[in-house]
Amino acid sequence: MISISKLLCDLDAEGDGLRYDDAAGSTKHQISSERQRAPVVVWNATRRCNLACAHCYAAAETKPTAGEFSTVEAKRFLDELAEYGVPVVLFSGGEPLVRDDLVELVAYATEAGVRPVLSSNGTLLTREKAVALRDAGLRYAGISVDGMPDRNDRFRGRDGAFEAAIRGIEHCLEAGLKTGLRYTITGANASDLEDVVDLLVDVGLDRFCFYHLDYGGRGAEIVDADLSPTEKRAAVERLCDTTVDYHERGEEIETLLVGNYADAAFLVEYARRRFGAKRARAVYRFLERNGGDPTGERIADVDYRGNVHLTQFWQGYSLGNVRDRPFGDIWEDESNPLLRAIRDRDGRLTGRCGTCRYRSICRGGSRLRALATTGDPFAPDPQCYLDEDEIFGELAFESAT
Repeated sequence: MISISKLLCDLDAEGDGLRYDDAAGSTKHQISSERQRAPVVVWNATRRCNLACAHCYAAAETKPTAGEFSTVEAKRFLDELAEYGVPVVLFSGGEPLVRDDLVELVAYATEAGVRPVLSSNGTLLTREKAVALRDAGLRYAGISVDGMPDRNDRFRGRDGAFEAAIRGIEHCLEAGLKTGLRYTITGANASDLEDVVDLLVDVGLDRFCFYHLDYGGRGAEIVDADLSPTEKRAAVERLCDTTVDYHERGEEIETLLVGNYADAAFLVEYARRRFGAKRARAVYRFLERNGGDPTGERIADVDYRGNVHLTQFWQGYSLGNVRDRPFGDIWEDESNPLLRAIRDRDGRLTGRCGTCRYRSICRGGSRLRALATTGDPFAPDPQCYLDEDEIFGELAFESAT
């Protein structure tokens, strides 16, 4: 994740220590006092879902699927994560709220010392469920909304999904749960960005996570719906403008970008143009600490059957199964050639990515998009939108004093 609000507006957030080794510079209670050593783990607790979203990386289904963890197995898995030092477990799916034991498992993760957070479509979040999750120790709920009502409902395959998600957000906020928006940017909904932010600020939301489309699961079937690199750059610039404008009006919204580390280089360039080279240098230093694309290093995924993946979007490749070996053993096993190569990608990147001046804060962007479009996981990310001067020219802050 790349925080626009942290880098451009100096907004404190509880993830500053985890992402930027900047816990000491924040007044907020921190998830971690230092940059993470073990990965954040996305757990697809179920493949079932009550919706049928066009971009679902897990290719979720409405019917039950064999192989899900029992409650006992799930608790054993959470114990493994705690023992390995995982800072955060993200309960995802499918739709995790279709599991009858979700509240119990959230409470168990809390007791084990792993911070539990939730990714949900929000439509099943009743007032009672939000209170129960809060009492179980849930620390954050990310609710997916992908545009204004008509576009969102088409994208998610159900009329009324937008209104149901907004009600879920309201129930979380009423319960005192930290809540944010999850929004995947495509050509179908990019024009709705500002309207959705404005609407949800009015509802009381102050955290917005914008995801680039990655080409996994059903997302691989709608590659043509992705923005062109030029359109993507324009959308990211609009998000930067929106964030800065809100902060200049005294509204401290938190906005984050996920899934395309060309955004890191763009934020340095944006900071130079709007605030000057000195600010650009500060942004660059934070992003160096962040470390670029986290695939196979600071993010991991475990699916509903226990298969471990390099990231939640890369469901087509398994490193092993936690029913056979503990998560930590799998994650440490660099005899796996792809895991070893991904962690040593800097010398393997080709084309623009291999020679880019910003590769230390990007690390080549999405290796999955490169693989999906070229067959080579170390080819350039097709959604890099930087121009030739930015890639090969002088760094944006080199003239700072």
